[in-house]
Amino acid sequence: MQLKRVVITGLGALTPIGNSARETWESMVNGVSGIAPITSFDASLFKTQFAGEVKNFDPSSLLDRKEARKLDRYAQFSVWVAKEALEDSGMNMEEENRDRIGVVWGSGMGGLKTTEADIIEFGKGDGTPRFNPFMIPKAIPSMAAGQISIFFGLGGLSYSVSTACSSSSHAIAQAFDQIRLGHADVIVTGGADADVTYTGIGGFNSLHALSTRNDSPATASRPFSKSRDGFALSEGAGCLILEEYEHAKARGARIYAEMIGVGMTSDAYHMTAPDPDAKGAQRVMQLAIEDAGLQPQDIDYINTHGTSTPLGDIAELKAIQNVFGEHVYEMNLDSTKSMTGHMIGATGAVESLACIMALKDGIVPPTINHAEDDLDEQIDYRINFTFNKAQKRALRYAMTNTFGFGGHNACLVFKKWEE
Repeated sequence: MQLKRVVITGLGALTPIGNSARETWESMVNGVSGIAPITSFDASLFKTQFAGEVKNFDPSSLLDRKEARKLDRYAQFSVWVAKEALEDSGMNMEEENRDRIGVVWGSGMGGLKTTEADIIEFGKGDGTPRFNPFMIPKAIPSMAAGQISIFFGLGGLSYSVSTACSSSSHAIAQAFDQIRLGHADVIVTGGADADVTYTGIGGFNSLHALSTRNDSPATASRPFSKSRDGFALSEGAGCLILEEYEHAKARGARIYAEMIGVGMTSDAYHMTAPDPDAKGAQRVMQLAIEDAGLQPQDIDYINTHGTSTPLGDIAELKAIQNVFGEHVYEMNLDSTKSMTGHMIGATGAVESLACIMALKDGIVPPTINHAEDDLDEQIDYRINFTFNKAQKRALRYAMTNTFGFGGHNACLVFKKWEE
């Protein structure tokens, strides 16, 4: 069977550093941090009092207030970025067969804010079970995919993927396979989460996963530095329009990049800790490179998972060095989480956007918050981590890693668009 080619024709983003794909990308290139003290609730009792919040977001500009109240914040984000990406793709939806346009969407936590709010409200009462009638549809992780399909009248395949921090990467991988197998012409794919809540901060604090650098939130996420002490929790969404190449060509679409390979593995090791031998992370990159028809030395840039956790950064680097050998010194690595924080289910989509735009514009965003005297003896600093300043570079192939709790690993490979 001849597999079909898959290209990216639209982008959307809503992140702590931008309310659009373009604004997010420009902030990445300029090394802007989106991490600041939490404003949406009183976080003074928590060990971590900062996060990456989406700013100046008004769902009523897209949804009427009645409809907006029926959606959790993560689903509002999802519809918002899907609209941006579809408009960016230039598709005339009146001319498209919408039964051939699908949605594959990722969310690690679903409507956490909704679940939290209803349980708190129940706890205030007299014990009589009174819940919002929209609690369940607002809370389930699949509702974002459903709402995107409903809002835009998309009758193709529609489903959700939930693999913690790798949710949107797995969603994009699934969308890629659906198109190259001929099951759809276009898929709206990506992911969203809105976990900056009491439960999100408290739960991750209990796991000792978050940085507690409350005196300097903007520099708290510092991947590959010795003083890293955990990730900065964030919220947001990212969307890619994946399209079958001949379909895109026939309508004269502007193409950002081509998607050419995916890998998916499991650590099969631990609920939350990475495998110290990094076997799953190593295999996922090898599989993605093989699926793309490439050799390790072909890869120019890796957007790493790079969460800024003591164990995670070391395990990922071990896997990268095992896969790429001496070629690791010829590549650029970075962690855009140093700017965006960790958006959980949105992570893979937004970091795919970084790869796609890096290929298009020939520039690698930086890993910010690194000091020359903040060196970890376990890290080989001959590797180019693109510290603190973006670097111009002609790129042909880029890849992004995402690793989720439960040992879920995904790797995506993109190619600079060439006719």
